[in-house]
Amino acid sequence: MAMQANRDELSTLADVIDRVLDKGLVINADICVSVAGVELLGIKIRAALASFETAARYGLDFPGGTNYETAAWKEALTGKEACPQCGKRVPANELLNEMCPWCGWISARASKASPIAEAAGIMTG
Repeated sequence: MAMQANRDELSTLADVIDRVLDKGLVINADICVSVAGVELLGIKIRAALASFETAARYGLDFPGGTNYETAAWKEALTGKEACPQCGKRVPANELLNEMCPWCGWISARASKASPIAEAAGIMTG
């Protein structure tokens, strides 16, 4: 998927970094220097730039000794969905069964399960 800049849409550096970390960026290059058909120097470059969440989703390998029991890794491995109202990424289970902690959006499933939400007349998306 190619990223295109719209004339009407200005992106800040933070938006660009957020998009790169969300989607990931992979650089894969093989460089070979040879003279008269004899390879003198060969370099293979493999680099990936992504957030922990994106890297875990695509199964990228991490250096040996990485502690997968930290809170950051557990957070990254939690399945997340974008809230339809505010767009923030929230754990899918929380978003569907409770509500968005950022904007208060309540799913249809959560509003059916909660008589309090129905009594309060909270709008669902």
